[in-house]
Amino acid sequence: MTLTHRERMQACLANDPSLDRPPVALWRHFPVDDQDPETLAASTLDFQRRYDFDLVKVTPASSFSIKDWGAEDVWEGHTEGTRRYTRRIIGKPQDWEHIPVLSPSSPHLARQLACLRIIRADLPAETPVLQTIFSPLAQAKNLVGGDRLVVHLRQYPEAVMNGLETIAETTRRFVEACMEVGLDGVFYAVQHAQAGLLTLDEYKTYGLPNDLKSLEPAGSLWCNLLHLHGLDVYFDLVAQSLFPDSLFPIVNWHDRETGPSLAEGLKKYPGAVCGGISQKTIVLGDRTEVLKEAVDAIAQTGGRRLILGTGCVVPVIAPHGNIMAARKIVEEPR
Repeated sequence: MTLTHRERMQACLANDPSLDRPPVALWRHFPVDDQDPETLAASTLDFQRRYDFDLVKVTPASSFSIKDWGAEDVWEGHTEGTRRYTRRIIGKPQDWEHIPVLSPSSPHLARQLACLRIIRADLPAETPVLQTIFSPLAQAKNLVGGDRLVVHLRQYPEAVMNGLETIAETTRRFVEACMEVGLDGVFYAVQHAQAGLLTLDEYKTYGLPNDLKSLEPAGSLWCNLLHLHGLDVYFDLVAQSLFPDSLFPIVNWHDRETGPSLAEGLKKYPGAVCGGISQKTIVLGDRTEVLKEAVDAIAQTGGRRLILGTGCVVPVIAPHGNIMAARKIVEEPR
């Protein structure tokens, strides 16, 4: 029996033997189109119609969450589809004390909610839809600049914590508004739970409490997906801290570039793992190499509690044939 996208995802998360095949989901940025809610919605829907993935992850530019504070950015052709920030709003450490809590009705946040309404209204209810939410630390990095965030955090911790609490409250309110649209989950992007940026204690102090505050309304959603960005991630900490309440039934990380492997992650994490195909392969490899990684991912997990995908966004230059190969491999008999 062929399952719907929702039924397949739910069977995967429940480790149900009725699962007909592993779910598959890839997502990407839509540069230029992501500056307007209608064109971002149209591009997202077109991508889904073309590939028919088992979930739709809505991917706005990261600036959507901080433009209402005055940040500015520009599109310059980055292969991942990301934009370069041209205006930061945090200069002095004291500036962290003065950013206001934003309402979901603020212009740019409201525009993203409008985009979600278009997508949710167009797609059948059987297709899960997830909105990208950036952690408070990730947003703070874009407000001040990556290197300066760590400097401020270590030299002016109280000021930075005040700013992070403001960002977390703004994010909490936006997540709450997203739920009213009828989403199935949030894709929560954590960028600082990695040893190359913060120590474990720093992340426990500045990251985790604000993550939990931001995500408070999302606890009732069934399809939340945690993305651990970067190398040498604190996988064990996050798995222990964010899963006990079933907040994130799915975890995604750069499994081809950093540990743990999918097989190891499945032992550590009680939910489902998402990954198996590297960004490099999806862009520079051919169909044979994409299929090799996909088959290995299925072998590592036995095809159980696995959502086949990439460790991060699919670069905008990825060939159609490689994306289609990843999509079709799960339908081939084993």
